[in-house]
Amino acid sequence: MKQKIVKTTEGQRINVLGDNQVLKLTGKDTDGQFAVIIQNLPPGIGVPKHIHSNDDEHFHLLEGEIHFEVGNEEYTLKAGDMIFLPRHIPHSLRVAGDKTAVVRLTIVPAGAEEMFIELDKLPAGPPDMGTVTEICGRYGVSFVQ
Repeated sequence: MKQKIVKTTEGQRINVLGDNQVLKLTGKDTDGQFAVIIQNLPPGIGVPKHIHSNDDEHFHLLEGEIHFEVGNEEYTLKAGDMIFLPRHIPHSLRVAGDKTAVVRLTIVPAGAEEMFIELDKLPAGPPDMGTVTEICGRYGVSFVQ
């Protein structure tokens, strides 16, 4: 493994069900230790309640507001705030307000970024949740009520 510099305008750009992401560092860059993704989440977009069994997530909100439900608790984070979500804890998120939320997401260990790359390949339009669920399941992510 060697150093890697990623300039502001660099990274693989993908669209994950409306979330415009830039993959800055992937497991290929970090020997599987972690991945870093910049997410650009439009107003109102969210992710339903789900659980990760393979990885932990760290969200650092750079712009906007995001409402999180973690277990039975709720939080609204604003620019500068961070939240650490360990694996096995159900959580969901939704952009609050009318501004795009920009997030630096760190995934430990790496691997879930490959799920995002697969989701980017789905056809445009409303997603087939059966297909989304199947793809996510292969990466240890399951949706819950």
